[in-house]
Amino acid sequence: QAQLVESGGGLVQPGGSLRLSCTSSGFALADYAIGWFRQAPGKEREGVSSITGSDGSTWYADFAEGRFTTFRDYSKNAVVLQMNNLKPEDTAIYYCAPTVLDGGTWSPFGSWGQGTQVTVSS
Repeated sequence: QAQLVESGGGLVQPGGSLRLSCTSSGFALADYAIGWFRQAPGKEREGVSSITGSDGSTWYADFAEGRFTTFRDYSKNAVVLQMNNLKPEDTAIYYCAPTVLDGGTWSPFGSWGQGTQVTVSS
């Protein structure tokens, strides 16, 4: 089964930026809607953003709107999550997954990868 791999996480100060990348060696990301999700310690996993496979339409969670941007890098078979003005509450493990719109919510399917840790701290 094709696996998605997340990368680009790290430690950043509040107000800083990080660029996460979601790639796959055996999965054409352009054929699917791809979502970013995150899970903070002690909290449930939540949706961050999604981008469709058809026309590149995007969706963002309220906390991501205006600070995060997701887009496709077709040359690298990747979906990128650019995160600006990061806050301590953005600290979490970030995951990407193929998604489907289900009842108005972007829902992931398939197995989760290992994710990439994002830590926002001074």
